[in-house]
Amino acid sequence: MDRKIRVGAVSYLNTKPLLYGIQHSPVIHDIELSIDYPSRIASALLNDEIDVGLVPVAIIPKLNEYYINTNYCIGANGAVASVCLFSETPLEKIEQVLLDYQSRTSVQLAKILLKEYWKIEPELIDAKEDFREHIKGTTAGIVIGDRALEQRRISPYIYDLGEAWKNFTQLPFVFAAWVSNKKLPEDFVIAFNEANKKGIENIDAALKELQFPVFDLHQYYTKYIDYSFDADKQKGLKLFLGYLQKI
Repeated sequence: MDRKIRVGAVSYLNTKPLLYGIQHSPVIHDIELSIDYPSRIASALLNDEIDVGLVPVAIIPKLNEYYINTNYCIGANGAVASVCLFSETPLEKIEQVLLDYQSRTSVQLAKILLKEYWKIEPELIDAKEDFREHIKGTTAGIVIGDRALEQRRISPYIYDLGEAWKNFTQLPFVFAAWVSNKKLPEDFVIAFNEANKKGIENIDAALKELQFPVFDLHQYYTKYIDYSFDADKQKGLKLFLGYLQKI
């Protein structure tokens, strides 16, 4: 390509190790990096405002063509901690669920789990900003990202979507992957993959640049988030995309 490659990344804490690697690798000079919350990065990829993004995987069926780049993703092999259904009541008493506006994948995953795994049919409501204050009584909410880590200190009932998916399917889940809407130059993909690898190998260095007293980030990056886009995650992603066709 005769220009810098436009890269979009999610602003949440879970991307910081990957971004650390990118920002401390030579590939940073070959890209234009933009950072926002997941659904906005997804829209940018759909509108060809970026060439590749760490996007919610639920947008994959909406792309005319797509390529998954690098051996890294935002995934979980069990509990993820930062994508949860929060409530003041047990599951069977929930009447409404507010759906986080910041990510398509988590909302679609929630719909699948509510119907197929938990087998409940609450009213689903697309939420706006500051919806967390309405999570009370029989109204629950899907909250993702850093705000979910904060919500863990507030809500008495926490249902982790990564853990529920693993119990339901026996497979890990992929929340976001480096997806491009066109085939990217091979040398760039190799360099970009190496940059991601550098980040995962230097989590302690990335942690030195962060302050988040609400949750233990070292545990978050090593126990909850699983960055490897391995064969089982590819199976989990294929199964999730299959479910998307049914909802």
